[in-house]
Amino acid sequence: MSGKKVVITGGHHNCALVVAEKLRRRGWQVFWFGHKFTMLKDQRLSAEYQEVKKAGFDFYEIKAGKISRNDRLSYLFRLPQGFVQSADRLLKIKPDLIISFGGYLAVPVVVTGWFLRIPSITHEQTAVYGWANCLIGRLAQKILVSWSSSLKHFPAKKVVFTGLPLRKEIFLKGRKISFNNKKPTIYITGGKQGSHLLNQAVGSSLKALLLSYNLIHQCGSNSIFNDRLWLERLARHLPSGLRKNYLVRDYFYRDQIGPVFASADLIVSRAGAHTVYEIAALGKPALLIPIPWSHAREQQKNAQRLEKIGLAEILPQDRLSPKSLIEALAGMAADLDFYRQNAPKALNLISLDAAEKIVDLVEKL
Repeated sequence: MSGKKVVITGGHHNCALVVAEKLRRRGWQVFWFGHKFTMLKDQRLSAEYQEVKKAGFDFYEIKAGKISRNDRLSYLFRLPQGFVQSADRLLKIKPDLIISFGGYLAVPVVVTGWFLRIPSITHEQTAVYGWANCLIGRLAQKILVSWSSSLKHFPAKKVVFTGLPLRKEIFLKGRKISFNNKKPTIYITGGKQGSHLLNQAVGSSLKALLLSYNLIHQCGSNSIFNDRLWLERLARHLPSGLRKNYLVRDYFYRDQIGPVFASADLIVSRAGAHTVYEIAALGKPALLIPIPWSHAREQQKNAQRLEKIGLAEILPQDRLSPKSLIEALAGMAADLDFYRQNAPKALNLISLDAAEKIVDLVEKL
């Protein structure tokens, strides 16, 4: 396999990076097409860019436009740019294969590759698929899915159930974050970019929460809201006994996430596919707040998987408030053993060797 070249692209860098590293170990040259910055008009480097570069892969920024229900001209003007950049880079690299991990950024890369006769495979993280993966799936040689229930949505000759690749760092249990007390520890995350609505609810109830729990809070690095700055400002005005039990960061990187998960007795999160898969793999009780406008209520369906087996509770976003957050957490914290006993059921929903399956399939192709 020495000398084979692969381009990896898409919106879910955590699982894609696991596959990239396994391919590199098998002799593949890996090139990464992605987002350099967190979002449009935000000049903070994305977690994707930072982790991919740290892992030693060549990174190529693609400024693709995004089509959504809230289209803006600034996005639409970037659509042609994404195709031009993809064509230029693909012609120079001449890869043997493109692997897409979903999302609008992958569209110009896969479509351009199709015109250049570069084969592709795509991985679908979610239980439902949007317009981007619908288009990409028509052009790809294989469609890999994270959930067995997704098999019915794609042509039988193309679709393969692999599961979702998981970063090994989440399973590291040797080191925990010490708070020097016996309070339960809650990990709060709104995904890579954070959730301003969730951050507001946490900030408004910060003192009340810290009276009962230790908090590890991943708030995102969005420079429009600057949530970390005002959250830290709030924390500085708390009594020192409470302040030291609050850890807030923009993002927890791969070398930091192990102790975070190991320390967490309970997780508060949105319900993206990757987060839900990790919660299932770790068997962690979770309070999930699905994004209501996600495509085809995707996050609601993800959350319902864990709710159905008794590992999670759902707090609808339209009911999210400081009061409802405090009440929901109190109810779950009082009965953590109930949720923990349901953890083995979550393993029946997922596949723990997804990365190996994907790399084996790539080499067979």
